[in-house]
Amino acid sequence: MIEDKKEILLSEIERLIAYGRSEPTINPALLEYLSIEDLKNTKAKLLERVGKLSDEDKEWLEQFKK
Repeated sequence: MIEDKKEILLSEIERLIAYGRSEPTINPALLEYLSIEDLKNTKAKLLERVGKLSDEDKEWLEQFKK
């Protein structure tokens, strides 16, 4: 159940950082290391920044890509 929630949150985060690409951008192995709270916080921060991502934000997000 927890892994399902993590996968859903990871999928939602991936859609937020995909920049219009259709291929996967996040390494699924991150699920092992991130808690649900970590994923919720990341998603919330991304939602706050959607549409106004700076180059610095994009660089930060790159660390989560495969």
